[in-house]
Amino acid sequence: MESRVKVKICGITNLEDALCAQESGADFLGFVFAQSPRRVAPEKAGQIIKNISQQIKVAALFVNEKKDVVDSVIATIGRVDLLQFHGEETPQYCGYFTGKKIIKAFRIKGEESISQIQGFTNADFVLLDGYSEKVYGGTGRGFDLELALKVKKYDIPLFLSGGLNPDNVKDAIDKVKPFCVDVSSGVEKSPGKKDHALIKLFIENAKPVS
Repeated sequence: MESRVKVKICGITNLEDALCAQESGADFLGFVFAQSPRRVAPEKAGQIIKNISQQIKVAALFVNEKKDVVDSVIATIGRVDLLQFHGEETPQYCGYFTGKKIIKAFRIKGEESISQIQGFTNADFVLLDGYSEKVYGGTGRGFDLELALKVKKYDIPLFLSGGLNPDNVKDAIDKVKPFCVDVSSGVEKSPGKKDHALIKLFIENAKPVS
């Protein structure tokens, strides 16, 4: 029997949304510390994280950030389990952060986007997201899932993101069989404000009770 896919709810900005995700069965919560309508101050993120279960893993998302700023955010938050790098960070940059699990994100434009992954054997996970010229994530844009299947050859656990919502998440899981599905805009009322009914439905559809 295959283990069930895990779920990450990203772009958390308030405790109410975090607790809804927790109660609904989320495995990871993502906090954005990059230019975004979902950006949250490290101090506020720290307060939210103090009130959620230790069983839920905390991911801190950065885009092309200076290493000392990342270190400072980690120190301020107090608990970070994973670092998610969503820009043009190099394998050497990712390797600097020892002691934390690394999610390296790739915005998928076409097959050439996949080839970048081979240099990131030091990443613990790769995340595939839809491509946008203007922003690095949270666009709600999908991509050809056939490309996601080609990532399996690198044998790195896969976070699947980009355009997922309660209506399409089950089909995406059936096709790609990722380690985790990652959603932000697909469960929102507005940028940074989650729709609790959509969070519950997304997780129910991603992890149906057998």
